Amino acid sequence: MNAKLKKGFKYGLLTLMLAGTSSALAGTVTIITSFPKELTQAYKSAFEKANPDIKLEILNKNTVSGIAYVRETPAGQRPEVFWASAPDAFEVLGAAGLLEKAGDISNQDVPDKIGSFPINDPSGLFLGQALAGYGIMYNTRFLKAKNLEEPKEWHDLLKPEWFGNVGMTSPSRSGTQHLTVETILQGEGWDEGWNTIIRMAGNSSALTERSFGVPDGINNGQFGAGPVIDFFGLSSKFSKFPVEFIYPETTAIVPANIGLISGAKNTEEGKKFIQFALSKEGQTLLLKPEISRLPVLPYDKMDNIPEGYPDPIKLAERSKVHFDTNLSQKRYYIVQSLFDQTITFRHKELQQATQAILDAEKKLGDNASDKAKALLEEAKKLAWSPLITADQALSDEIQEIFQGDKKDVQVSQKISKLQGEWNSKAEANYKKAIELAKQAANA
Repeated sequence: MNAKLKKGFKYGLLTLMLAGTSSALAGTVTIITSFPKELTQAYKSAFEKANPDIKLEILNKNTVSGIAYVRETPAGQRPEVFWASAPDAFEVLGAAGLLEKAGDISNQDVPDKIGSFPINDPSGLFLGQALAGYGIMYNTRFLKAKNLEEPKEWHDLLKPEWFGNVGMTSPSRSGTQHLTVETILQGEGWDEGWNTIIRMAGNSSALTERSFGVPDGINNGQFGAGPVIDFFGLSSKFSKFPVEFIYPETTAIVPANIGLISGAKNTEEGKKFIQFALSKEGQTLLLKPEISRLPVLPYDKMDNIPEGYPDPIKLAERSKVHFDTNLSQKRYYIVQSLFDQTITFRHKELQQATQAILDAEKKLGDNASDKAKALLEEAKKLAWSPLITADQALSDEIQEIFQGDKKDVQVSQKISKLQGEWNSKAEANYKKAIELAKQAANA
């Protein structure tokens, strides 16, 4: 090969190598998220228009399944971005070493805190991309047809007239429901909080498979009301469904986060999407009626805020819950298991116990004897109390079981054994509560 030909060959080879490097960077960014299609499609279209060499792939899973997916996917094959509402989910991923710092890509116009809650993770593992509150969504036509008062607080959904008219889902099926449950537990305390959650579930006609099953059911009149994350209620309202959404006093305004998954295939371009989501353009997308999320970017840094749009700063000021993500992370799987064994898998028995108690109260009225009152109080205690105390939930024994490697056979067996005990105890408690409520009604 002559010198000129050799030089041309080397130049061509170098060009191919550089093209290969560029091709490896300009590719696909996979995002694992629990967010609905209306939101993800808006971001996909806007980002791909601004970055034509990058394609977004949306992997939609509920938050709990998303965490499991990242855990089980080998390093080097994982998605680039995790994007979800529940901050405790990011704490779980961070504790497992499944997130990595994205570097200095945050929007400097975003404040450090919302209320007393940091918007971005202090260690830099994830960033707040939107703000979220939790409350009650209700169907105005349903309420008018059934002559029900508009609910303003969680306890309104516990009233006898709401029996069979509430819709809920399980925290093991929905990260936003997990955060709602944890918000109530932290706002009301462990015992009182579980009483509220169990009674609300007892008044529920169904537990939906996914978090969006609750707002869908309220939109179409299957349910009168239910607990949802704010953007479900607000987007339905701004889309002209006959619904309203209200923030109760016991709520929390916390960041919906976005983070870079460690061991991903295309990290650098994953960062580009995170940066876009935090930009003014990305934040403005949140205001679209079909999305209706609260931006982390202050309103004085944005344009065209819709009239009557909720102000997260004012909501945070009136909220009485200072959400503790560390506490939530420690009992993350315990709360899910307790809910499922007490409520999800025993919902029929819980409904029957709730109805028996409400029927007895209605029959006795103000004329209950001391004996009837005592029987009824015991029935309520059995049906509507948590199976373990707050201290037990954080005890070394239970923590060791639920924080262990679930792929380990011994750990899995210990979890199954404990869950079986809780399930059996719940069944026995409901059965006894029904018996005592019937005795009270006839005392």
